[in-house]
Amino acid sequence: MSPTARATSLGQQLRRIAAAWPEDPFRPNLQLRTLLESLADHPNLTPEAVRATRALKDNEPMKKYALSAKMLQPASVPHHYVRLVEAFDKSAKGIGRPWWKIFFGVW
Repeated sequence: MSPTARATSLGQQLRRIAAAWPEDPFRPNLQLRTLLESLADHPNLTPEAVRATRALKDNEPMKKYALSAKMLQPASVPHHYVRLVEAFDKSAKGIGRPWWKIFFGVW
């Protein structure tokens, strides 16, 4: 396979990964998908870069280095990360906490 054909193949793979990348609702003007699509045309694109991008998309580091329940639910505040994820989800949908929950520190 010629270097040009290999670069084209790698670029196509990176474009497919970029197309499947989820959109960031918090930064609509700055998307990782756009960066990946522009990198697909880079002349020095390597197979390692494409593999690393695919691994990130498939969440392989999280699978390889899984966090224990003790880490995800610290004894001091066991629901901290659950609340954090809920807050991000609600914020992405435009749902804010009512003023009284903020005032009284209620989650």
